[in-house]
Amino acid sequence: MKILAVADIEDKLLYDHFDKKRVEGVELIVGCGDLRSDYIDFLISMINVPMIYVRGNHDDGQIKEPPLGAICIEDRIFEYNGVKFMGLGGSYRYNPNGKNMYTEREMKLRALRLRPKAMLKGGVDVLVTHSPAKGYGDLEDLPHRGFDTFNDIMNKYHPEFMVHGHVHMNYGRIKKEYDHPSGTKIINACGFSIIDVTPGQ
Repeated sequence: MKILAVADIEDKLLYDHFDKKRVEGVELIVGCGDLRSDYIDFLISMINVPMIYVRGNHDDGQIKEPPLGAICIEDRIFEYNGVKFMGLGGSYRYNPNGKNMYTEREMKLRALRLRPKAMLKGGVDVLVTHSPAKGYGDLEDLPHRGFDTFNDIMNKYHPEFMVHGHVHMNYGRIKKEYDHPSGTKIINACGFSIIDVTPGQ
């Protein structure tokens, strides 16, 4: 199944210079956080496929006013066309008032609560997060630190992909893809990436 993963940056190739051919064959949009609701609405309308998403650290407003037409998969195992997505948005807690910010312990507890659901679903194909995994595309500052919990999830479930955002070109040159020892391909979806996912991998 072909998915369009988007995060953080409203890429001009999708927004200002939208071309339907660029997203031909896409069956699902996956949002990895920090996207304006009207941009989400635009993508859903123009591509005309469903969209699932997790929230980023700047998406506190979407808790009360979620984007119309998109499905929030925070703390859920969501299945679409046989592909199972685990959603864990947010960043490291650097602001005590941030609603989409977590300590490592809090993120670990979120992941533990999803274990029974993951077992019932028969595993996870795609881990959808806002922050990166520790050691795989994160930065040294607290706001952009990666969660070690995500490494634990990949080691346990061996999803085919992990898609995230949060660290983008504003912070310098970044590597967009990593191969995790678990076998998971990690994709930084800032801007956009088109990914082919095999159900049940």
